Amino acid sequence: MQEKTFAPWDDPEARPLIEFKGVTKQYGEVVAIDNQSVDIFEREFFALLGPSGCGKTTMMRLLGGFEEITAGQILIDGQDMAGIPPNRRPVNMMFQSYALFPHLSVEQNIAFGLKRENLAKSVISDRVSEMLRLVQLQRFASRKPDQLSGGQRQRVALARALAKSPKLLLLDEPLGALDRKLREETQFELMDIQEKTGTTFVIVTHDQEEAMTVASRVAVMDEGRIIQVATPDVIYEAPNTRYVADFIGDVNLVEGHAASDGIDTPLGRFAASHSKIANGAECALALRPEKLSIALKKPTKVDNTVAGKVIDIAYLGNITTYHVEVGGQILKAQVTNASRKVRSGITWEDNVWLSWTKTAGVVLTA
Repeated sequence: MQEKTFAPWDDPEARPLIEFKGVTKQYGEVVAIDNQSVDIFEREFFALLGPSGCGKTTMMRLLGGFEEITAGQILIDGQDMAGIPPNRRPVNMMFQSYALFPHLSVEQNIAFGLKRENLAKSVISDRVSEMLRLVQLQRFASRKPDQLSGGQRQRVALARALAKSPKLLLLDEPLGALDRKLREETQFELMDIQEKTGTTFVIVTHDQEEAMTVASRVAVMDEGRIIQVATPDVIYEAPNTRYVADFIGDVNLVEGHAASDGIDTPLGRFAASHSKIANGAECALALRPEKLSIALKKPTKVDNTVAGKVIDIAYLGNITTYHVEVGGQILKAQVTNASRKVRSGITWEDNVWLSWTKTAGVVLTA
């Protein structure tokens, strides 16, 4: 996991390893990347996150040299990458398909790139052994890819990508082919390997949980633009737009207008913390479902309460989500199932009260 003190983006004297400066990429009339700038620092595990077609893969391909930029600059370790082909960049890439050679063994796959560098056999052997230890596949060195599980093939591809000690490793949806449980396990393996090697990782993913788990910072993208770059906790707790709030996790968005002490909405006036928003300005209150409490009786001594009716209940094992109709809008409230038996006493069609604190929500103007 990332060190608690690791935050070079907050250090004005820190020099980025990667710099996107006003980068634009067009395909004919289509603008895939629209004048974007972002810095990525050494040893970061940086995630490009967004839906299909948002431009995240194009950003990665521009960085790797597989596409040429239309305008702007990309610098790696201070060097302009214009005109430098992929094989001459200090970058390696791991594809979703892994692209392993089926006729080669695990150790031969890992050694492939090293042999092309015409290194001494002893150097190659030592490096392959080091990579096998890193990904814990020593016992599988002589096996072919079709004799391995999906998770093991993923680790072989990772070892091969890291064998040449690149400054930067690009990962294109690297866990997409794995089932959910294995994908979650492998996320932590990736984090551990990234920390041990100190290599800068840039991962492209549409999976928000994956990005939030592995990344030191996340760049949320939409339509060729980076909407917000921040640490996972800030992205989740303090999104800067409705789009980010809605894309990351589950959220209730209540539209309204700013008031001196909160926000006026069709559901009522709610106390909320905000500053520099003019009274009467259009805005939305973003409330995460876990921030809402649900009860059969109206609570007291709370900042905000609203009455509604339970429409749906989703039991998910660790949590239960209640869909509550309030003034024609559905609000979600989540309750942690701390005991083996769910005894909330709340069921379908019940009239209930939702409540939350003044600081639970985020007021958004964009």
